[in-house]
Amino acid sequence: MELINKQLGKFRLAGGSGKFYKKSLVLLLIVTSIPGIITGALVYWMAGGRLESELLKLHNYQIEQRAGNLDEQLENLELMLSHWAFDSRFDYSLSGHDFVRDFVKTRDIVNTLLVMQGSNTMIKNVNLYLQGEQPILFDPEYSSLQSGALTHIYDGLFTKKRETYWTQLSFNPSNPAQRDLTFVHLIPGGSMKPFGALLIRLDSDKVAQMLRTMTPYSDGENLLMEEGGDIYVSASGSSQDSPFVQSLRGKIEQRKEGQGSFFFDWNNKTYAVTYGHVSRIAETWMYVSASPITSITAPVVLISKIIFTVSLSAFLIAVLLAWLASKRLYSPVKRLMGNLLPGVSPFSRQEDEFTLIEREWNDLSRESKELNAKLSAQLPYVKESFLHQLVQGYLYAYSEDDLLSRMASYKWDVSGKQFVMLYVQLNGIASMEGKFSYGDEGLVTFASVNMIEELAGKYFEQSSTINFHDLGAGLLLILPANESYMDKVQPFCEELTQAVNRLLLMRVTVAVSRSIAHISDVPFAFEGVKHAASFRNFDNENQLIDMEQLNYEDSSEPPYPFTLEREFIQALRTGQEADARTLLCDFMHALSVQGAKAIDVQQGMLHLLGSVQHAILVSGIQPKRLFKGANLYEQLSQIKEPGRICDWFQARVIDPFMKELVGRSDLQVKRLIEEAMLFLQKNYMQDISLDNCADHIGTNPFFLSKSFKQVTGKNFIDYLTELRMDKAKELLRESELKINAVAEQVGYQHSYFNRIFKKLEGMTPTRYRELSRAE
Repeated sequence: MELINKQLGKFRLAGGSGKFYKKSLVLLLIVTSIPGIITGALVYWMAGGRLESELLKLHNYQIEQRAGNLDEQLENLELMLSHWAFDSRFDYSLSGHDFVRDFVKTRDIVNTLLVMQGSNTMIKNVNLYLQGEQPILFDPEYSSLQSGALTHIYDGLFTKKRETYWTQLSFNPSNPAQRDLTFVHLIPGGSMKPFGALLIRLDSDKVAQMLRTMTPYSDGENLLMEEGGDIYVSASGSSQDSPFVQSLRGKIEQRKEGQGSFFFDWNNKTYAVTYGHVSRIAETWMYVSASPITSITAPVVLISKIIFTVSLSAFLIAVLLAWLASKRLYSPVKRLMGNLLPGVSPFSRQEDEFTLIEREWNDLSRESKELNAKLSAQLPYVKESFLHQLVQGYLYAYSEDDLLSRMASYKWDVSGKQFVMLYVQLNGIASMEGKFSYGDEGLVTFASVNMIEELAGKYFEQSSTINFHDLGAGLLLILPANESYMDKVQPFCEELTQAVNRLLLMRVTVAVSRSIAHISDVPFAFEGVKHAASFRNFDNENQLIDMEQLNYEDSSEPPYPFTLEREFIQALRTGQEADARTLLCDFMHALSVQGAKAIDVQQGMLHLLGSVQHAILVSGIQPKRLFKGANLYEQLSQIKEPGRICDWFQARVIDPFMKELVGRSDLQVKRLIEEAMLFLQKNYMQDISLDNCADHIGTNPFFLSKSFKQVTGKNFIDYLTELRMDKAKELLRESELKINAVAEQVGYQHSYFNRIFKKLEGMTPTRYRELSRAE
């Protein structure tokens, strides 16, 4: 082509299409046509012989490579699910848990399942199934499983004697033919008695699409199946009993080899077949790829024919084209040169292959710009997501080079840089003059993150912010190596503190990490600054904590108020709720003396919680039942505000314990009165008093009198008198005893019995007997 352009240039300089140009063009066409004809013939000959076997080897290598990619993706899914199955979120605390009440736990599980579901494009759904009297299914949203048929399907996951396995199930009882390839991991991980299961259900269409990528050709068949068993996925949707599939499987079984490739004839077509195995958990899968050999050799054959035909045609008409079409042949070249060299005006507008190339190039350029615009819009969110995974330690499996490569792809300049991690903690939401309240932490954090990003852009060339939505935020600084970073960090922190104080009316604690040379050390630096923030003074003042100067062995911690602890626990035991609240505030105040660290206060409150749980256990109450299995230590450790700590203690510790004490006290009183009533019913004919009844049941007369009235609605003496009168009337009606004998039988003297009987019944005992017998 370059030679043609040179000759055309000479012709253009000569002023027209002269003899030199025409002869040169004829000679050039003849010379260039002969190699083309020879090359086309050779390529066409090779395509029908050795090329087939070579392409088969190449095809086999490509299939094995892509099968390895598929195996790696499945292995990543297995590792991911196994990792989550051993996570503390899916331990024994889920058994019998009240997810309706504990919506925080429910939301945490739902978010975790959504993260797992979005981690791989092949995942259709991630489920968590929990057995129990009322089965629970996170799909990934929480639901109470009511369908017996669906419950039977999920319960069947526990029938296998394995903790993890692959299976193919239908989760739609009304459509059993619709089956999903599913990976199951019973929870808790490593348990001998699992009560739940984590499931990854793969999207059959996505798996089939991935299978189709195993071969670059659209024709043929790609299968993934259990060795000697059913087909899991077919890229073309073929069924188990398809004649082609059955014949192909029979051919593979005859070879008795673990993997390999061969030619397979079916319906007057020759297929290049490659098969092999991938090992899954406790089982082996087989992949099979069958492509028509014409799909492999057709491009080469077609190109060779085109080369042969074009070269031969060019050879035959070279001279005719040189004399009759020299100018017409040159016009497309001139238009192309007009695009490459502006200022050369075209003299023909007829479309040809060059025009199509130009149009295609313009379309691709426009699409490229659109994609770049979309990428630029989404890049901040992608960077924040990557950074959040990095600081949380989710990318621990990546090497330093992998992390640097990913950051570079996200438009970070990380070559020859040092890294500094900042953790910003906001305090004092309760003292914001009514602008915000508890529950608005996410909104306050969002406002503070905007301030951090704006000021960071002013002080640093590269920085990225992470929003933790809990009055905390992280900031990663990417600075030139060997630069003193505190010269910029300190004024940045001062201006940020002033802005937050003025606009949000809150106090700021900023913890600054040491300089980090490797990006893989960022998670450790983040944990360090987050821990360092807990060493802030608890007096709600602005603080800057430099880890280079932080002394973890500072012994100036305040003394623990053991006396207040004992008084608080005693108030709880005796049911003095008002005193318990007052003593709790005094205890909190004693911990929060001048100079106290946040970690000291938090550790003190955690110690108090442990003492309270011990006292509850000693009193005969199970803390696990009382607090419904909630992890109170984890909840308390997440609270940073002093006021919220007291409120939390009141709502989650004091109130449930007081309610339990009241319930237990009422039950004991009822049992005591029942014992007194039984004593009266057995001994009503004796000389009984309030004192000897109280002595019998083991209490004092005052408490007995008060409790008897409270439980029965009657005074002690009224209940005894009524009991005696009922017995006396029974004896008067059914016996022949004299009146004085009846009086003795019910514990009265004769004269007193007559008076009290007449007073209560309105007649004498004799008259009562006469009337009862007259009836």
